[in-house]
Amino acid sequence: MIAGIEQVGSGTISFNGQVINNIAPEKRNVAMVFESYALYSHLSVFKNIAFPLFAPGMKKLSAAGVNTNVKRIASLLSIDDLLDRIPSELSGGQCQRVALGRTIIRQPDIFLMD
Repeated sequence: MIAGIEQVGSGTISFNGQVINNIAPEKRNVAMVFESYALYSHLSVFKNIAFPLFAPGMKKLSAAGVNTNVKRIASLLSIDDLLDRIPSELSGGQCQRVALGRTIIRQPDIFLMD
């Protein structure tokens, strides 16, 4: 319900002091990390992490800004040496960190983890 996958039957859901029941899911600034990673298999780790930065409604960054942000997140998650690899070349734990990095880079208000 927080992510908008299910409808709220009764009551209210709020965060940051705002009731979100009637806010469209794409406007809630909620991010999900799935157990199955949901990585793009044909994209490098760098491009998987950067992918949300190019979504509609995201603040547009310069190429240098994207590069800086992706490298900062990769360093935070200790995957900075994997940026040129594709998901099939990673362990399960590394894939999970890439999925988490792709979520962190969006700077959501709430993280939901499966």
